[in-house]
Amino acid sequence: MKFKSLFFFLFFGTLIVACKKEKTTEEYMINSWQTTYMKIEMPTYEKSDSLYVYEDKFENNPELIAQSTYNADGTFKAWFVNLKGEKISESSGNWSVENDSLFVDFFYNNRDIKVGYHIEKTEEGFTATSKFDWDNDGEFDDALLMKTKQIKIQ
Repeated sequence: MKFKSLFFFLFFGTLIVACKKEKTTEEYMINSWQTTYMKIEMPTYEKSDSLYVYEDKFENNPELIAQSTYNADGTFKAWFVNLKGEKISESSGNWSVENDSLFVDFFYNNRDIKVGYHIEKTEEGFTATSKFDWDNDGEFDDALLMKTKQIKIQ
């Protein structure tokens, strides 16, 4: 009887130790990322009745690559890397997570930006989707889809 009890506790103890707790979205975001795909659909582009779609797959040695780092203190930095490998157009701001949503607040291109993204973790990084006024026409009807991969920053 004692052997069965010992085996029972060893078996379940091993299971508990072997189970790896999945990172929360907040823990997952504390890292460095590179955008690998972006698509923005703007149905009322600059107050017109025309749909404008911006799409970039960042293939074939693109002129600019977007990268960012999210810090544990709730701050982040974002920038572009040009063909020479130089960081340009750096901006910084604050970020937070609520459930599966990432909220960022930063100043870029003479504009205060406060936007929320629905985040889905992927094997490489994460996918983010949002509705926002990306074309600055006063309508929060522009849909963004962004895919990222995790990177190491030297």
